[in-house]
Amino acid sequence: MKYSDLKFGIMEKGKRNLITDVAGVTVGHCTLSDGGVQTGVTAIIPHQGDVFHDKCPAAAHVVNGFGKSAGLIQIQELGNIETPLLLTNTLSVGDAFSACVKYMVKRNPGIGREECSVNPVILECNDGFLNDIQALSVKDEHVFKALESAGEDFALGAVGGGRGMSCYNLKGGIGSASRVFDYNGKRYTLGALVMTNFGTLCDLTVCGERVGARLSAKAEEAKGSCIMVIATDAPLSSRQLTRVTHRAQSGLARTGAVTEGGSGEVVVAFTTANRMKMYEPFWQPTLLNDNFMESVFRAATECVEESIIRSMLEAETVVGFRGHKRTALSELI
Repeated sequence: MKYSDLKFGIMEKGKRNLITDVAGVTVGHCTLSDGGVQTGVTAIIPHQGDVFHDKCPAAAHVVNGFGKSAGLIQIQELGNIETPLLLTNTLSVGDAFSACVKYMVKRNPGIGREECSVNPVILECNDGFLNDIQALSVKDEHVFKALESAGEDFALGAVGGGRGMSCYNLKGGIGSASRVFDYNGKRYTLGALVMTNFGTLCDLTVCGERVGARLSAKAEEAKGSCIMVIATDAPLSSRQLTRVTHRAQSGLARTGAVTEGGSGEVVVAFTTANRMKMYEPFWQPTLLNDNFMESVFRAATECVEESIIRSMLEAETVVGFRGHKRTALSELI
C-alpha cells in the first residue's frame, strides 16, 4: 500500500496537500532523537503579521478530555487565538508555555505591563512509550527553533512533536492534508494538521478497509491522544468554527478510532479571514451563510482522516526509551 495510491474522499486537494495551503499559515519542527529521548516541538503560526494584536477567530472542542493542553478555555470564551499553536509531549507543556510567552513578549513588549497578558496555546500527547518523558528534554531553544523554522513546506511523520508518538500500536506522528472548494465564484482552502497517539491495531481502517484486523486480532488498550488543528481562509465566525471542530470526530472515526476513556482528543480550528484588531471598538466580519457549510464540513472530515493515516505512512520505525519499538505502517503493508 502506497500513500499515493490511496483515495481519501471526493474533494479536490490543495497544491501541497498541507495545512499551509491556507495562505499565511506556516509550520515548523524541532525534533529531538537521541536514544531514550524521542520527542520535540511542532509550531503552527496562523499568519505572518502580529498575531497578538491581529487575532484569528477560533474555536476549540474537546472530544474526550483526558489531556493537559493549555489555552483552550480562553479560546472557548473569547473565540480567538493570539499566539502560535505549539504541539509537544504532555510533561513539556509548562516549558513550551513559558517559551511561547518569551517569544510573544519579545515581539510585543507591552504584554503583561501596558497591555493584557497573553494566552499561549499548547497542545499535547503522551509520548512516554518511546520517549523518556520524565527527562523534560524540551527547552526554550527547541521551541524557538520550531517557530523560527516555520515555512510553507514541512516534514511529516516522526518529526517535531510527533517524534515519539504511537498510533494504532504502530508509529504515529505528524500528518496533514488540505482541500479546496468554491463559494459564489471564490475559491477557499481548508487544511488540517494532526499529532497522532491513539488507537489499537485491530481497529485501524484505511480508506474503508479494515487493515488492522489483518495484522492483529487482539484489542489492546487504546488510550492515548489525538490533536487536530484545522485552518481555513473561509469567512467563518467562532460559532461556525465550533461546528467545524465537531466534524473532526467524523474523520477520526473513519480511521477506526473508538475514543476510549483514557484518550484525549482535542480540536482547535481557526480562520485567517475576519481577523480581529485588538483596539478597534467595532468589528464587522463578512460571514458565510450557515446554509452553505456543507463543503467546509466535508473538507474537515476528509482532511482529518487523511492526515491521520498520512502521519503513519510518512513515519519511519523508531526505537526509543528502554528499547521500546514502534514499527512504521509502511513496513507492514
